[in-house]
Amino acid sequence: MITVNLNCGLIGLPMVGKTTIFNLLTGAGAETSNFLTGKTETNIRSAVVPDHRVDFLSGLYKPRKTTYAQIQFSDVPGLVRGSSQGQGVGNQFLNNIRNVDLLVHVVRAFANGEVPHVDGSVNPMRDIETINLELLFADMEVVEKKIERIKSGKKIKKENAAEIEIMEKCLSALENETPIGSLEWSEAEKFILRNYSFLTEKPMLLVVNTDEEQFKSKVYEGKSELQAFAAGRSLPELEICGKIEAEISQLPDEDKEMFLADLGISQSGIDRLARAAYDYLGLISFFTVGEDEVKAWTIQSGTEAKQAAGKIHSDIERGFIKAEVVKYRDLETLGSMAKVKEKGLFRLEGKDYRVEDGDIIHFRFNV
Repeated sequence: MITVNLNCGLIGLPMVGKTTIFNLLTGAGAETSNFLTGKTETNIRSAVVPDHRVDFLSGLYKPRKTTYAQIQFSDVPGLVRGSSQGQGVGNQFLNNIRNVDLLVHVVRAFANGEVPHVDGSVNPMRDIETINLELLFADMEVVEKKIERIKSGKKIKKENAAEIEIMEKCLSALENETPIGSLEWSEAEKFILRNYSFLTEKPMLLVVNTDEEQFKSKVYEGKSELQAFAAGRSLPELEICGKIEAEISQLPDEDKEMFLADLGISQSGIDRLARAAYDYLGLISFFTVGEDEVKAWTIQSGTEAKQAAGKIHSDIERGFIKAEVVKYRDLETLGSMAKVKEKGLFRLEGKDYRVEDGDIIHFRFNV
């Protein structure tokens, strides 16, 4: 279940540029050396999701407030081989990302002698395998403790027996290096699993941090192996030139376009990551408009109108009557709501209407 704002956890080995990516995405100024000098903290910050549709609607309605969709990023200290057994500090912070919607795994492709790799050489697939194993071990510890706790009781209740069966299925998979998220589960089992927020059950997006030459040439060592792995797991992967793009993000808006074009791209890192995340998770945006506020709302594709109303307020969902729906493209083309209505493009929809990306909605309700 995705919350109104998407919540992402950034994971990876130390010295892969994870905090640089965090700063690029959020505009934060987090110290990139924090996790190498013994200062241990989780950086948390939200990033606005750029959306030209919100820009247009805000220009049209000139509201007192404009609210874009947001993505919250949690940047935990780097994990190392053996983190699950207490090595390093990253494992202490894994609980900080157990409730995120998406894991963003930052993988290092760039080579830089001034930034040594923790394993002595750059190897993207080895790094992915290291992190995935640590996530497996972390989940395994949770599963084993739960099984032990249930079995230590004097009498195993019926519901506990079902839970043990699920936990043992999880344990068997994890021991075979199979993520919990790749297993088949009934709806009842999924309901039980929701209480655990297993890391290997979460969707994951791979962000490959390249240097400028690699980014422009679209070539880096180990790329074919990484892409084959991503395809086999149906994982989206995205290349970001963290150092250069972070520098560009600090420039005045009028200069950003030119420097991004020099990299061969037209969109910023947050634009590209947000699009990849939304597509992967099946997320869409609808809009509410008016003189008070223009606002983007994030929902799952396929959400019905009554459920979408609940994203705004539970009273609107409870007292739902109808949804007044206008397509963004129609309003953009015609330039005013009055002209949209003249053309007969204004619709009243019931509670079962499936909201589409770009819908502009006013909910009628009574409580």
